[in-house]
Amino acid sequence: MSSEHVLSKDPTLDVEAAYFAAGAELVIGVDEVGRGAIAGPVAVGAYAVLAGTQEFPVGLRDSKLLSEKRRDALYPLVREWGTGAVGFASAEEIDAHGITAMLAAAARRALLSLHHAGVPVERAVIILDGSHDWLSPVLKHPLDVRTRVGADRACASVAAASVLAKVERDLLMRDAHEEHPDYAWASNKGYGAKAHYEGIASAGLTELHRTSWIKLPVTAQD
Repeated sequence: MSSEHVLSKDPTLDVEAAYFAAGAELVIGVDEVGRGAIAGPVAVGAYAVLAGTQEFPVGLRDSKLLSEKRRDALYPLVREWGTGAVGFASAEEIDAHGITAMLAAAARRALLSLHHAGVPVERAVIILDGSHDWLSPVLKHPLDVRTRVGADRACASVAAASVLAKVERDLLMRDAHEEHPDYAWASNKGYGAKAHYEGIASAGLTELHRTSWIKLPVTAQD
């Protein structure tokens, strides 16, 4: 891949097309959201792109490169483009089993949703953003998982997965804010912002907090 593609913020279908040319029937992009939050679930999106696909929604990018307004506008377009799913693992599960295991569990749940929707997951090449394959160890049946650093920027399938996961997780955190307004989750989405730590210091922890991740009181007083 050329350096201009590596550095570009705009994804393409070049990687997916190479897998199709090598005989793949479909490619499933996988990306996670919420790994570093201190409250709320981790979410993993999985998005299936079929061989022969040549276009994707205009403006699609890795969710981290998009404003909340732009992500929300792209979400229905991504939903219409193909078949995607989001799996979640709760704060309680993360505390009990660790983040890596729960990333894998959430991804497996997303892939099972695709399977139930009729996507032949077992025949897909799965592109996992990053350099570490945290997915394969939890699979009951081996799948063709390929890791790729920067896939969320380079691959349209992975960018679509990231948008789905980010929008659906953000919606959960905005809803949670209505029940727990002390933590400013509507703006920080469960990450360790100053207002969030201040809320913990004044109101304590909720069932949505990753209790083992919370460091107090120094951060809240800075």
